[in-house]
Amino acid sequence: MVSYSVHHHHHHPAARRPHHAWFVALAAVVVAVAVAVVVAAGGGAVYVGSVASTFDSHVSHIQRAFPADAVRPAATSTGAMNILLLGSDSRGAPTEVGQTGVSNQRADTMMLVHIDADRRNVYLISIMRDLWVPIPGNGTAKINAALAWGGTPLVVQTVEHLLGARIDHVAIVDFAGLTDMTNALGGVDVDSPVAFTTVKSPHYSFVKGMNHLDGAQALAFARERYAFPTADYQRVADQQALMRGFAAKLMSLDVLADPGKVTSFAAAAGSSVKVDQNFGTQDMLQLAASMRLSGASSIHSFTLPTAGTGTSADGQSIVNVDQGAVARLRAALADDTLASFGG
Repeated sequence: MVSYSVHHHHHHPAARRPHHAWFVALAAVVVAVAVAVVVAAGGGAVYVGSVASTFDSHVSHIQRAFPADAVRPAATSTGAMNILLLGSDSRGAPTEVGQTGVSNQRADTMMLVHIDADRRNVYLISIMRDLWVPIPGNGTAKINAALAWGGTPLVVQTVEHLLGARIDHVAIVDFAGLTDMTNALGGVDVDSPVAFTTVKSPHYSFVKGMNHLDGAQALAFARERYAFPTADYQRVADQQALMRGFAAKLMSLDVLADPGKVTSFAAAAGSSVKVDQNFGTQDMLQLAASMRLSGASSIHSFTLPTAGTGTSADGQSIVNVDQGAVARLRAALADDTLASFGG
């Protein structure tokens, strides 16, 4: 990937090639894209403003996203940012999450998006939904029960407790919206770790390596788990691959040169996502403007380290935390050294 310099010594307009001005695929939050934020777009402020207002007019907010301050870790002093991305596969009318504190949704997908303080690297850390962890006030259980038991605040508290890191923002994506987001971009190219065919009809087949996916295929790709011997382990790896594909597409100049595509993506993303009330469009734009990614290679992904599967005392099939590796991950998050985290 070409790395673009962020220092410009020329100020005449002709020298401003499209990838020098900036733009963000509001994803710092959005979507399954999580944080595909970008350097780009020749249209300048007017263009960015129209994309932002499109997103803004569609997005809704989580009324109460965070637990009480007293139970939270201190805000990070490194300047890094942590965004909790929850994918909710409601397959129906989405319920408001975190209003009453109880919902009928479980977070099928959970990722911590860590953005380094220097804004040059983004880490997508998948958290397995059957991970057996302490859920404050509720004993030990599968992590995805937290959303059903206590809405978004309890999920945040549980993840903060697990990782010792404060979460700055929360985004909840309704999976069904993946279809519209993918189609708005004209499809995405995804590097699948394995070849597989979806178990449920319609049976989509994917090759190992690059696949061009339309919206329906992308949704099936993100949902599938029955096709794999390792089930959810493979599913989270596939979701990471899909997000990297989104990020690459959003950073590609052909998309950025097409305001219609970007605007329809912003509308689709806004319609599919809820964000905490402190994450306004202005905040996203500031974050986007600060990003210094050198391309899709600046986006890294891994799964929160596990110690294999097991059975809980009450007979549930669970995934155990690798305590030693998670202790190292906590330290790396605390001092913003994920680049050297070995898992």
